[in-house]
Amino acid sequence: MSSFNRRLFLLSGAALAGCGFTPAYGPGGAAAKLQNAVLVDEPDSRPGYLLTRRFEERLGRAEPGRYALSYSILITENAIAISSNNVITRYNMLGKVTFALRDIDTDRVLTSGKADSFTSYSASGTTVATQAAKRDAEARLMTILTDMIITRLTAEAATLPA
Repeated sequence: MSSFNRRLFLLSGAALAGCGFTPAYGPGGAAAKLQNAVLVDEPDSRPGYLLTRRFEERLGRAEPGRYALSYSILITENAIAISSNNVITRYNMLGKVTFALRDIDTDRVLTSGKADSFTSYSASGTTVATQAAKRDAEARLMTILTDMIITRLTAEAATLPA
């Protein structure tokens, strides 16, 4: 059985403070400038809505905003499991988001990139269950992709204009 050693925990915290570690969203953190400052393009689809909603959950809603985020979403599906009766029982949902963060004042692209990932869902139940599983997979995929974009923006926040 292991026991928690408070002295080691306190020493590791002091070591982090001594090396210049600053929390990304903490006071003086580079990514704090992203909070309530990124205006996401208006969604035109359910995946776009899910991306915008997750983005605003994590970074807040920008009013009026310092930066603008443009994006393009591509979602495809592949059958990955087929029963002996030749019925598809599982799908992979592949998603790719191409994004660009712009300065609202100058319209200059500050950073851009791509995020891609996948999730899957079962199609072995009823039609209603399959549709519900598909919508859930789409929501999970957009959460993953949005979190990847935010991580990338957080990593590059120190290079963004204030």
